[in-house]
Amino acid sequence: MTMPTADTAVTYPAGALTGAGTVLHTETLPDGRLAVLVDATPVHPVDAGWPDQGPDRATLTTPEGTEVPVADCIVGATDGSTLFLGRDIPVRKGTEGWAFTVVHILPAGTVLAEGAEVRFRVDEGYRAGISAGHTACHLASLALKRQLAHGWKKDVQPDAAGNPNFDALAVETTAIREFGSRDVYRLGKSLRRKGFQSEALLADLAAVEAGVNAALAAWTASGAKVRIDRESELLTGMRRWVCELPDGTVSMPCGGTHLSSLADISGITVRLTSETLDGAVEVVMNTYVSA
Repeated sequence: MTMPTADTAVTYPAGALTGAGTVLHTETLPDGRLAVLVDATPVHPVDAGWPDQGPDRATLTTPEGTEVPVADCIVGATDGSTLFLGRDIPVRKGTEGWAFTVVHILPAGTVLAEGAEVRFRVDEGYRAGISAGHTACHLASLALKRQLAHGWKKDVQPDAAGNPNFDALAVETTAIREFGSRDVYRLGKSLRRKGFQSEALLADLAAVEAGVNAALAAWTASGAKVRIDRESELLTGMRRWVCELPDGTVSMPCGGTHLSSLADISGITVRLTSETLDGAVEVVMNTYVSA
């Protein structure tokens, strides 16, 4: 079958929960499930390059009216002859001659014809919880970096708010979950060489946590507006998360889904814990959203 020659158009950054698309390509995967590529979709896929936000829960409705669960949804890419999925993609986004696609994985036995018109419906409740968790994750990170701004003895790259970007230099993993997130930071020798004094965080973890929570409480109470700015509707188009906080608007690249206003939630809190692994200290920040 013919492979797509253009990136998938995606509508989830604007908050879409439903949408229609034309089937461009299907192929059966080694496990028997069906990979389906369409020209446009509202379904958020997981990106192997930074898998912090997982796939939406969704269904696909066939032209005959059969509703099929989308078992998984991942970013793929094709050079026109072969479809590569997730970590098997051999090139960077935007590489000339490649199309980056949203790949919907349907159960084994599903049959769809190229050219068929299909409809998608995303689980609204799950999307809302994940979007709240992703927005809270960004805000918690900003609050933590502001709280630790005094802990640097060297100049390092600033974050979106102008504070030293502790997150970019120390984060090991980030996982978005419904109404929350989990960030793991590694305080090793490399971070110290870059100028971070770990005692700024570890000497009184409870005080840092309290400072972060105070900032989050003030920001949430402001009911700040949140939006995604897009250069295009294509999957690889640059998208930026923007939040109009009381002390200044912040903006950062982000491919996920988010709240439209902090007025949609009642609170955000974090819990900081630490442990030593392989001679280095790891600090875990769990973030929680009150709906």
